[in-house]
Amino acid sequence: ARNRMRAAKGRDTEAEMKVRRVLYRMGLRYRVDYVVIDKPRRKADIAFTKAKVAVFTDGCFWHGCPKHATSAKVNAAFWRDKIRTNKARDLDTNQRLKKLGWVIIKAWEHEGPKKVANKISAKVLESNEK
Repeated sequence: ARNRMRAAKGRDTEAEMKVRRVLYRMGLRYRVDYVVIDKPRRKADIAFTKAKVAVFTDGCFWHGCPKHATSAKVNAAFWRDKIRTNKARDLDTNQRLKKLGWVIIKAWEHEGPKKVANKISAKVLESNEK
């Protein structure tokens, strides 16, 4: 468990970097690792502050992806609780941000970066038109 926790990056994951590169090539500028709520671990991976669009690029294991989630064989109860806690925190963050007028985009690490970037771009443009 310790090794898995150590290996996990808090920011600049491969999936996140791929999406950011596509967004940058599209001409979109954004904030990285942006504190959206003043609580621990409440940062958007990518944020468009003017448009109020927050993007969370979630790892399939860490956030319990419905398609690719796996269960740990060793220390299973710990990991089950850890992932359940992550999901509850994600839900709470989303609810709080929606109350503040933010649009939330959840991107899974297995999603294609171009597809994700197109979804983000559409929401940012839509929000900027309001």
